Amino acid sequence: MLALRLARGSRPFVQLRRLLVAAASAGTGFLLLYVLAGAVARPAGSFPRLLWALIPLAVTVHFAVVVARADPATQPREGLDAAGLGPVRLMLAAAISTAVACALGSALALAVFLHLRGELAGLPFDGTGAALLHADQPLPVAAALTLLALIPLAASAATALALRPHPPLAPQTGLPWGIALTACGLAASAYAGRGDAGMLIGWSLTAVGLALAGPGLAYACGSLVQAVRPGALRLLAGRTLQEEAPRIGPPLGVLCSVAAGTLTAFALRDRGGLPVPLGPLTWPAVGLVALCAAATLLTSVVEARRGREPGRRALLDLGAPSNVLRTAASLRATALLAVCVPLSWGVAQLTSLALTR
Repeated sequence: MLALRLARGSRPFVQLRRLLVAAASAGTGFLLLYVLAGAVARPAGSFPRLLWALIPLAVTVHFAVVVARADPATQPREGLDAAGLGPVRLMLAAAISTAVACALGSALALAVFLHLRGELAGLPFDGTGAALLHADQPLPVAAALTLLALIPLAASAATALALRPHPPLAPQTGLPWGIALTACGLAASAYAGRGDAGMLIGWSLTAVGLALAGPGLAYACGSLVQAVRPGALRLLAGRTLQEEAPRIGPPLGVLCSVAAGTLTAFALRDRGGLPVPLGPLTWPAVGLVALCAAATLLTSVVEARRGREPGRRALLDLGAPSNVLRTAASLRATALLAVCVPLSWGVAQLTSLALTR
């Protein structure tokens, strides 16, 4: 009940973010149901399709976790412990709210899927959707509900793990591990070639490596901005970027991996493209992954901006011009682009070489 009351009383912008989580969950749930229907119609090769469908599931769960962490209702406040709302209770409330949003998305996915198959109220689009979704084969109800339940369960569990009380780590801690995992992913891609499982494992390792290296890269960008006799503007931009590195780093790394994967697909389009066995829903799945990654980074940036609001007000009270703060923000964005764009391009080039050896 507490989670529902907190969700109902939230601001419209917070509710919009939850609706976006529900929409991402609906898209992922529809993709999982499509893979299930294809497995019933053609059991051969169904396992690689399911493995590839786990990538949208992972980015959806990541997006849900970041939205839950940015929710003002989950932030510890002074005096809430006396009312029985300590960090553990707030963590449970956030996990339940996340599960509810994802469950709504899964229910919407099931309704749309059944409607397109003609099992609710006739056949829309002259039966085109029914042929695509294999309406001539019965849909296993237990398997469909299990796949749809996977989204809210995974999202709520990941939210609870992310919001549990734990000491913060330095941004540079994950940088060596991220570089090592990225190198392992490129090596796995080169070894496996364009096989389904090998390429998926290689890309997954690369994505996880970039996500782990993201905070360290953002911190390094802050150090780069402050290098060589910085003035007040560069010091402000660099120190702020270093402080925000733990928040924006992982989503930034995920977005870099998505950009690298997209560039790899375009680089290989004249050689048959990437062998992703999702059929007509391949590019919608790519769009879902890209939108979730971009929305995750945007949410993290908004959360970081809210965290530095007291410092921003203090600078304005001291007489700092507002255009200085805007210039500092532009300098931070330029530094991140100057590092992330070449990084994504380089990873894409190495991946293309690994897949075409």
